[in-house]
Amino acid sequence: MTKKVKFTNTNKSTFYATLRKRVDEHFDQKQISVHANGAMWFKAVFFLGTFITLYLLILLGGFNPILMLGMAILLGMFGAFVGFNICHDAIHKAFSDKPSINKSFSFLFSLIGASAYVWSICHNIVHHTYTNISGHDEDIDVAPGLIRFCENEPVNKLQRYQHFYAFGLYSLAMLSWVFRKDYKKFFQTKIGCQVANHPKIEYFNLFFFKFLYYFLFIILPLFVVDITWWQFLIGFLAMQFAQGLVLGLVFQLAHVVEGTSFPHPNNEGNIEEAWAAHQMMTTANFAVNSKLAGFICGGLNRQVEHHLFPKICHIHYPAIGKIVKDTALEFNLPYIESPTFLSALSSHYRMLRKLGKEAYIAKEKLAIIPCILTPKISTPL
Repeated sequence: MTKKVKFTNTNKSTFYATLRKRVDEHFDQKQISVHANGAMWFKAVFFLGTFITLYLLILLGGFNPILMLGMAILLGMFGAFVGFNICHDAIHKAFSDKPSINKSFSFLFSLIGASAYVWSICHNIVHHTYTNISGHDEDIDVAPGLIRFCENEPVNKLQRYQHFYAFGLYSLAMLSWVFRKDYKKFFQTKIGCQVANHPKIEYFNLFFFKFLYYFLFIILPLFVVDITWWQFLIGFLAMQFAQGLVLGLVFQLAHVVEGTSFPHPNNEGNIEEAWAAHQMMTTANFAVNSKLAGFICGGLNRQVEHHLFPKICHIHYPAIGKIVKDTALEFNLPYIESPTFLSALSSHYRMLRKLGKEAYIAKEKLAIIPCILTPKISTPL
């Protein structure tokens, strides 16, 4: 799909104007910045410090292989947490009002195996604009042919079982990101409907930072750590699987749960909603009352607030959450949320089953009906 999508329902555009005014008033009355505060800086130091400590312990600690395997799994998980809590805000320019700080923290994305530049296009521009629109939002383009997230896509026989194998595929997400995804996206003609026109420096950055990651997490450990190549391979894959699973679950619980919609543009290429109303219909929160989820997810468990205000640091999402919810209800818009992580996970599982097995059974029934209704024509002897 190449035609740009437009959001055309101006009747609901007053929702965002009203909400924006109320949120601005909140920060004015409190006399606080929309960027990082002391609690946010503590999170940044904690997650980045733990990530670096785990890496150095594996590299220089001389522990037994079983213990190092456990640390490799934790390293993968904390790689995801660094992405959630530091890089995500920095790439959205929400961490600080100083561009140099945002840019510096954006480069940390390379330490978890991903390109900040490619992500800024795929996520900041394409995903945040065309959320859950098949053919435009490449964040829902997960394992095409294997996982079906959108009712507009054809369903195949294998996808009957996607509610079982999808979680295994999520664990491969980081491995794909490290060795394939960034290169593929970078050299595509378009990302969604965004024409790729990269500055020359980004060609250098892509390969330089990828090599830096390969050096730090493959070449250097093989030379420094006293383990066999196959023990290293097990540890490296365990780190990648842990990081991929954490990333995959948090991302999917934000957009592929019961209640979220996957709109399809009309013949003119328009979505007949205002952009902000579209975000309310395609985005979901989970476990907003859990301090642990709020701490480790970097605000991604409050995707509704994030999609509406991506340039506000996530540390402020709990404070503006009530404003967003009350305003949405006032304008008769949905505010989709699951009370806990497990309830959101169960909802995602049911969506996978509905879009896979149940959709395939329904398709088969529709194929049988014409055969039953077609009259048999007897051939004269």
